[in-house]
Amino acid sequence: MNIDISKEAAIWYKEELEIDTTEELRFFVRYGGVGGKIPGFSLGVKKDRPQSLHTSKTVEDITFYIEDSDIWYFEDSDLDIEFDNQRNEPILKYI
Repeated sequence: MNIDISKEAAIWYKEELEIDTTEELRFFVRYGGVGGKIPGFSLGVKKDRPQSLHTSKTVEDITFYIEDSDIWYFEDSDLDIEFDNQRNEPILKYI
């Protein structure tokens, strides 16, 4: 399982979450939401410190990561985050 995030998407997170310095952002599984990989669940994101890191990727001084406890959600998929210029927001893909 890998995370790939475009520079443009990382900049968007930086601006939206008002990040000025090096930071860690956790993608976590939450109940509910729209557009998730498994019906009834979706990914959330929050500033946090890794406890049991499974995978990570650093872009624009932000370390994006997923904990061991959330890896079940990806079912052997990678997380690919691109930026949609028309919608002006990141797009999460499971590949």
